Amino acid sequence: MPRTRLTAAQRREQLLDATKTIVLAGGFHAVSIEAVARGAGITRPIVYAHFDNLEGLLEALFDRESERALAQLGAIVTAEAPPDAPADALAVALRRYLEVAIADPQTWRLFLVPPEGAPPALREHVERARAVIVGQLAQAIAERDWLGRPSPDPELTARTLSALADEAVRLVLTDPARFAPERVLAHTRWLLAGLSGSS
Repeated sequence: MPRTRLTAAQRREQLLDATKTIVLAGGFHAVSIEAVARGAGITRPIVYAHFDNLEGLLEALFDRESERALAQLGAIVTAEAPPDAPADALAVALRRYLEVAIADPQTWRLFLVPPEGAPPALREHVERARAVIVGQLAQAIAERDWLGRPSPDPELTARTLSALADEAVRLVLTDPARFAPERVLAHTRWLLAGLSGSS
């Protein structure tokens, strides 16, 4: 039975998926055009028909994964907070962040637990994505009394909360047996209650 011929877009996605699998399994040092071709079950010329070089292939991978991550986080950050208990929205937001990371662990591992040999381009994508999310979060904080009182510095508050959330997700992804989502969320609620002065 003949194989179904992939469209250019489908082939591109296949190559990006193969690259991502290699990176997460063996680090960036394991990635080469030959390795990607082998992982996708095709020849090197087919890879070169879609990407001029390895650098372009990795850049395309980072672009795709950044878009995915930003779409997932953007929906969480811009969600409407309960007016009567805005601090609870922070715990809800973290729960949703954990859910999307657990549902798509490969994407989030790439950004939060970069494999060995990560190129500068990945760090640049991470910083750009973080700047977008921190900006959205700072705006949300400026518009709402998240902890029962206005933040004197929404940008700094956003950076602090973003760092805490990233670390929580990182712990769940790397050591879920020790840092189960329920444990992380319970501690977050305790911490937020203390910050807001709630009992």
